[in-house]
Amino acid sequence: MLQTIIAIIATLALIALWIISTQRKLVVLDENIGNAMIQIGVQLSCRFDALTALLDLTKGYAKHESETLIETIKLRRSIITAKSTPDDVVHQEGLISEALSRIAMLTEQYPELKENQNYIKTMNAEEIFENMVRTSCLIYNDSVTKLNREIRMFPVFMIAGILGFRQRDYLEEKEHAPGCRWRSQKAE
Repeated sequence: MLQTIIAIIATLALIALWIISTQRKLVVLDENIGNAMIQIGVQLSCRFDALTALLDLTKGYAKHESETLIETIKLRRSIITAKSTPDDVVHQEGLISEALSRIAMLTEQYPELKENQNYIKTMNAEEIFENMVRTSCLIYNDSVTKLNREIRMFPVFMIAGILGFRQRDYLEEKEHAPGCRWRSQKAE
């Protein structure tokens, strides 16, 4: 009888240790996703700063258009945090893409703007930040893959939901679109 009780206690202790170990591993994976989303937010913020600088440069050529765009960006811009979703990133990227398209139309109307050294430098900076967002999105997706894979594997899937972990959505780059135009892809 005593041996049975000891065996039951030992089994329960092993199960408890396994649950604790699994929970800790899932927390690390979840934190990596949050960190990757914060990095996307930092890079998007830098892109918005470059975009604002571009709009300031266009004021001398099309004051009303650039002021309207600046106000639109201020109203619709949101900060990407660890709790943000891929849809939030997609929305912010869409806002940047829309503004860049309008700036491109302005530069077609004013060729001297295209040759302005400050404009060229700012466009180069914007492209660098765009590439950094792309890299951050790839890191985010890699982190999501690791968590989703872990959650779907036996025996973790039996307790992941109970512990409050769920599969996360991916960011997927749209095909045939210039630059980093991301869209949300739901996890299966």
